[in-house]
Amino acid sequence: MNRKQIILDFWQDVANQNANNLQNYFLSNATIKWHNTNEQFSVEEYIRANCEYPGDWCGEVERIELVGNLGITATRVWLSDNSASFHATSFFEFIDDKIISLNEYWGDDGVAPQWRLDKEIGKPIK
Repeated sequence: MNRKQIILDFWQDVANQNANNLQNYFLSNATIKWHNTNEQFSVEEYIRANCEYPGDWCGEVERIELVGNLGITATRVWLSDNSASFHATSFFEFIDDKIISLNEYWGDDGVAPQWRLDKEIGKPIK
């Protein structure tokens, strides 16, 4: 299977909180880092953090770049009731077709800060 499809399937299983499938994407000694909150997880801890998070989730990969053993994604993740929305930039490092490291940067979606609104600069992307 090609890495683009692996990444797309991975994000679908993340959104579905499918613990059984998520295990299969990683090498057993993989590390996952969430830099915004200064956390590092083992595969088992990552799956718990993802699958025990409350709510029903949706996800859409907006961009994928593949460079050698690295896959980079920009992904929107949101609650099915639209009460919360996030974007994640993720860096997947592969050995063969398994993830050995995943570095993620998460941010809340929302309106621009008041100081930029006051300056009347920028415009909505969508």
